[in-house]
Amino acid sequence: MKLRGHVGAVAVAGVAAALTLGLASGASAQDRVKWKMQSAFGSQIPHLGPAGIRVSEMVDRLTGGAFELKFFEPNALVPALECFDAASKGSVESCWTTAGYHTGKYPALAFFTAVPFGPQMGEYFAWLIFGGGNDLKQELYDQNDLKALNCNLIGPETSGWFTKEIKSLDDLKGMKMRFFGLGAKVMQKLGVSTQLLAGADIYPALERGVIDATEFSMPTIDIAYGFYQIAKFNYYPGWHQQVSIGELLMNKGAWEALPEQYQAALEAACGWNIQYTYAETEAANPKAMNEMLEKYGVTNKRWTDEQLAVFEKNWLEVIEEESEKDPVFKKVADSYLAFREVYRTWGQAQALKPTYLE
Repeated sequence: MKLRGHVGAVAVAGVAAALTLGLASGASAQDRVKWKMQSAFGSQIPHLGPAGIRVSEMVDRLTGGAFELKFFEPNALVPALECFDAASKGSVESCWTTAGYHTGKYPALAFFTAVPFGPQMGEYFAWLIFGGGNDLKQELYDQNDLKALNCNLIGPETSGWFTKEIKSLDDLKGMKMRFFGLGAKVMQKLGVSTQLLAGADIYPALERGVIDATEFSMPTIDIAYGFYQIAKFNYYPGWHQQVSIGELLMNKGAWEALPEQYQAALEAACGWNIQYTYAETEAANPKAMNEMLEKYGVTNKRWTDEQLAVFEKNWLEVIEEESEKDPVFKKVADSYLAFREVYRTWGQAQALKPTYLE
């Protein structure tokens, strides 16, 4: 049954109000909880930082103010990329971060943020929720007293900012580049020296020549960091991150100590935020891409089909090589690839040729 117009809006509002009332009434004075949430992303960085604040505010609404999830700017409590250990030890109750920042612990965790030449939102979450992906991630987190909820999602990224036009992939050899996740291993096979830097550290590294190029995110976010002031060539598509998932990473003991209603509030806030932020990025980035071209003098470039084929070939080699070295990586990769193989028939049957390619 479909609810339309004013009736539908009232019904949805009524459900939300009932949920809020139910959660709040189930929390007595002694159930008041205050958590610290260390963010890897600044509050002023579009989509990434504000989404953490949104989740915090939604939890406050759902619990009638009884559960405070306090957002802390990067490095306020612990370094931006070191929240895994802090949450594991209980130094902070939670982190606003992404699994791909923890690959120094387990390289396989990169699969839970973004995968080169990977799936769109629907297929990705189908694997995570119904194909065993989330269970595999939690197995790793269980070993470190951690609990995670998928809590954010952004759309496609660009694939890099360069100070000069890349006329051939040979131009990449010897380049020093900030690169994230599994895509970094692909770039390494092409002769690029990669390193992972937090967002706020990228511009100074570019400015000082510590790195020659960088990828980070999408036009709205990259404008905020000012990469265009140094690197004027921005390449597409973001083959390494077609969509990217963020997480609320928590100390497992702190999670288990929460009243069930507060756990539900976190789950509800995260699910709502995923669809909100994804829609936000898709709405904002077309305009931002044009702004980079018209206002900041950025040259938007697209890799050729032949170059993309080389990236993909190297990605498939990375899967084989990393799987041979790391049984955990292989276990996750096998699950991911097996699900994609089953999904392929459905995905190809539904594929349409975009009209903008005609």
